[in-house]
Amino acid sequence: MTSSNEQRYRFSEAPIWDIQRRYYEELGTKAWNNDQVPQYITSNPMIAAAYAEVIFGFLQDRVNKGNGSEPVVIVELGAGAGRFAYHLLDELCRLRDYAGIELPPFRYVMTDLALNNVLAWKEHPALQAFIAEGLLDFARYDAAHDTVLNLVVSGTTISEGDLKQPLIIVANYFFDGIPQELIYVGDGKIYEADVYVQGLEPMDSLKPSEWLERINLRYEHRRAPEYEQETYPYRDVISIYQEHLEDSHILFPAAGLTCLERLNLLSQAGFVLITADKGDHLLDQWKFAEPPELILHGSFSLTANYHAIQYFFEQRGALALFPPHHYKNINVGCILHLDKPMEYVNSRLAYRRCMERFGPDDFFNMKVWIDRHVESMGMPELLSFWRLGGYDAEFFIQSAKRISNLLPDANDDEKQDLLRGIQKMWSSYYVMEQRYDLALDAGLLLFEMEMYEQSKRYLEISVKQDPDEVVSTVYYCLAICCFELEIEEDAWTYVRKLLELEPDHEEALALMSQFDSNI
Repeated sequence: MTSSNEQRYRFSEAPIWDIQRRYYEELGTKAWNNDQVPQYITSNPMIAAAYAEVIFGFLQDRVNKGNGSEPVVIVELGAGAGRFAYHLLDELCRLRDYAGIELPPFRYVMTDLALNNVLAWKEHPALQAFIAEGLLDFARYDAAHDTVLNLVVSGTTISEGDLKQPLIIVANYFFDGIPQELIYVGDGKIYEADVYVQGLEPMDSLKPSEWLERINLRYEHRRAPEYEQETYPYRDVISIYQEHLEDSHILFPAAGLTCLERLNLLSQAGFVLITADKGDHLLDQWKFAEPPELILHGSFSLTANYHAIQYFFEQRGALALFPPHHYKNINVGCILHLDKPMEYVNSRLAYRRCMERFGPDDFFNMKVWIDRHVESMGMPELLSFWRLGGYDAEFFIQSAKRISNLLPDANDDEKQDLLRGIQKMWSSYYVMEQRYDLALDAGLLLFEMEMYEQSKRYLEISVKQDPDEVVSTVYYCLAICCFELEIEEDAWTYVRKLLELEPDHEEALALMSQFDSNI
């Protein structure tokens, strides 16, 4: 029975999807503040490097097939805060420069539904060098409707058939957050699982996150023979579910499949999809599946149906690569929707090396364990994991206190490796909307290691970034650095600034007394 405060919807047309759009459009890049929307697992340097390796292999394959002159376009769907795109481009350029071999030119296009995100990327300091080199462009893209890519920087439009090279599509945490159909398989028949939204209040009266927290969903099956008709475009996939599943609720990615088909039309040569999500590609994982529950994180997400995407394109000659083992947090797949996909040897080897044997899901599983055991780790273990993660800033921030505690017993080699790691981390650091003073942590650790020149550099960056929030310790360390480097005029300047903040600072007063006695 339907209560007075609930309404019935087809699942893909329920108001939860309008709320999802509103959430991201209103918050822009602030949606990822405090990890409200999870981003680390698909935005760290390790996963970006794995994608870069696959793309680099693909670029090699195109040259080997005699297609090295035309540019390759890489489109990221739902680029969010932009951190992943930055790390991927940074690593791809490093691979290109290190290898020094012939490759097709490439251009990365960051897209998102939220225009605020597009505008924020365009002005982000870390992305300016890529824009200037012509490697990066942006587009607002609505995956549910748009058929072309209108590029912001170049002012050009990519339309049907414009691309001679295959299009590379990057889609992380994308398919789980766009509208999906919800079907139910029972007795060999297909039903739609309509959703009743309970506790519905006017959307304008609440923030999107508050609205999602207050509603309840319940489901009711409705016979849907249209899915069983030969005219239904994804009939081949549906028939598999009818044949092999029973009493199962299936999130069906009709919108995701349609989006991929539209993007495929942009190129004359197919596409390569590299994607990571909470998503199952194994049919067994959908057996006896219960109705979905919204996973709330400011917005919400569901499980992506990689099985449907994989099967649909495999039936059209594509090669789908997914790990043979079960995933824990994210499933990373690659679909080569190309002519003779088995000939893309370098692409396939890169996937095997960077996703299948040990991939982003394995790395994140290890990090979850390490997060709980940082305080018991030694310097060699900390340095090793930091290297494995591509000198990730988040791990450095998390382990800085432990590193500091270990410094008294660290040898010169370990200190030199710390310095090198800090330099590499800083060279590829992407500042998020919610800032963290990474330069301060780096500068203080280097000060403890008596690396005064390097410490001075990072501490001065920290002061310049937020001059109104400087603590007295920073000015004291800067003064000592300058004294050690024999830059006495700057040293006395920092001593005076220290005393302005803390007039009773004993060490500063002693230094000033010495200075006055020498006059």
